Amino acid sequence: MMKLALGPVLYYWARDTLLDFYEEITTTPVDIVYLGETVCSRRHNLRLQDWLDVATKLADAGKQVVFSTQVLIESESDLKSLRNIADNGSFMVEANDMGAVHLLAGKAPFVAGPHLNVYNDRSLNLLAALGAQRWVTPPEMSGAMLAPIQRMRPAGMETEVFVYGRLPLAFSARCFTARAHNLPKDDCQFRCLDYPNGLSMRTREDQPFLVLNGIQTQSARTYNLIGELDSIRNMGVNVLRISPQIAHSAKIISLFRTCMDQPCDSHASTLQQMEKLMPDGMCDGYWRGNAGLEQSHISSKI
Repeated sequence: MMKLALGPVLYYWARDTLLDFYEEITTTPVDIVYLGETVCSRRHNLRLQDWLDVATKLADAGKQVVFSTQVLIESESDLKSLRNIADNGSFMVEANDMGAVHLLAGKAPFVAGPHLNVYNDRSLNLLAALGAQRWVTPPEMSGAMLAPIQRMRPAGMETEVFVYGRLPLAFSARCFTARAHNLPKDDCQFRCLDYPNGLSMRTREDQPFLVLNGIQTQSARTYNLIGELDSIRNMGVNVLRISPQIAHSAKIISLFRTCMDQPCDSHASTLQQMEKLMPDGMCDGYWRGNAGLEQSHISSKI
C-alpha cells in the first residue's frame, strides 16, 4: 500500500508560522514528514533542537520523521550543521548531497534525496550498498524512465515520487531574491520572509514562468500527478511526496489520501478542486516526457 509523505518546507517562513503548520500536520493523514532546511543556511528561525522538538510531536502523532539535509554545502558552518543532523541519533536522514551520503554510509540507513540525481539502476545499487533504504526520484524523471529502474531496483529499496508542488529546478551559490532587491547575499535582510510562496517571475505577456526562492529556482506552475495515481501504483511506487505551500496543504493532503485509498471516479473533478488551491496553475509534463510546463487532464497508463 502506498504511503503519503510531506516534503520539507522549501520557503522561509516565520517561526510561529512553521510551528503552527506542523501542529496542523499532526492531524493530517500523512504517513511520513520530512523536516529541516534544505535551501539556505541563513534561514534559521528554527534551530536543530527546535526541529527535534517538532519531530518528537510528529512521531508521537504516528508519523515517520526524516531530517532532510541542505542541498548546497558552502561553508564550514554548513558542514557542522550537516554533521549534527547526520548524528542526531533519533531520526532517519534524507541525504541531498554526496557529502551527506559519505557521513551516513555504513552508519545508519538513510533516504537518497531527489537532488542526488539518480537516473539508473547502477547508481541506485551503489546507494543501496551504502545504506540507502529509500530513494526519491528526480522531479523531472518521466514515468517511462522510472519504469525500467523499478524493475531492476535493489531488493528492499523503496521508491518515492514527487507528485505535488512547485518543481525545484536549480540551485545556485547566488541568491536571486537578494539580487532582485539589489542586496548582497550576505546582507540579504532575509527578504525571503516577504515571499512565503517564493518570488514570482512573469513573461512579457504576463504569464507565470519561474519562481525565485533564495538560491533556488522553481517552476511557477505546480506539478500535480494526482491524475496519474493508477500508473504510479502499477509501477510499484511506495511513497508519494507532496511539497508544502503556505496555504491549503492540509486540504491537498486530504485529496491525495482520498484518491489513494479509494478509486477516484473523476480525476477531472479532483483536479478542478485542486486548481483553486495552487498559486499559478498546474503542470504534469515531465511525467509524460514532455516540456515540464505542459498539463494534461487525461491519466496515462505505463
